Amino acid sequence: MCSTVPVVSQLSLFSAEARPARLADLAGLLCGPGQIARFGAGDQARLSIVLPDPARAPAVVAACAAVGIAAQPVLTETGAVSVRTAFRCDLVGLAREWTSGAVKQVPAEWQLDGAALRVWAASAGWPDERGGYLLALDDNAPHTHQALIAAATRAGIPPARVGDGTGGCTALRISGTRRVQRLVELVGPVPARLSGEHWPRYWGRNAS
Repeated sequence: MCSTVPVVSQLSLFSAEARPARLADLAGLLCGPGQIARFGAGDQARLSIVLPDPARAPAVVAACAAVGIAAQPVLTETGAVSVRTAFRCDLVGLAREWTSGAVKQVPAEWQLDGAALRVWAASAGWPDERGGYLLALDDNAPHTHQALIAAATRAGIPPARVGDGTGGCTALRISGTRRVQRLVELVGPVPARLSGEHWPRYWGRNAS
């Protein structure tokens, strides 16, 4: 008798829980308004992100800690809360991939997986009133938007870009039952230190 071999779907291979956390997951911060800057000769780099809501800070700090990167919340000059790291040698590789000179860029054919999506959602994502989900983009780096649309499309969650960066945040909007369900499955459960109101939810027939 032949034994049954479990089938591993493509979806599970790219979900946030398919592998251990790794430093590259912090690229999710750079998909949104996060910044990475190199220092001096370029042998150290600092990662930072201004948060839309201070309540997100513990979840972002925890995401950094999960990959061995210490980060802390700080108050900016405008009164917003930012999470940032010190200048570190182990962030240089991420900086090389995500910058061209001093300008942020998305690596060519970059694969957006569940782990990076999870960090992006924790730092700069929120549900909208129509059952979709928004992922904030960087209004200071509009040249990254099309590349992130392409990456999200390759991940199976083709988005629409909403907002123009003038009166509010520009974001990718994931909408439609199948796309939102895919997003939920990719990012996994709500992070322990984040409010569920910020997290994507699937309102399908089998939702709890």
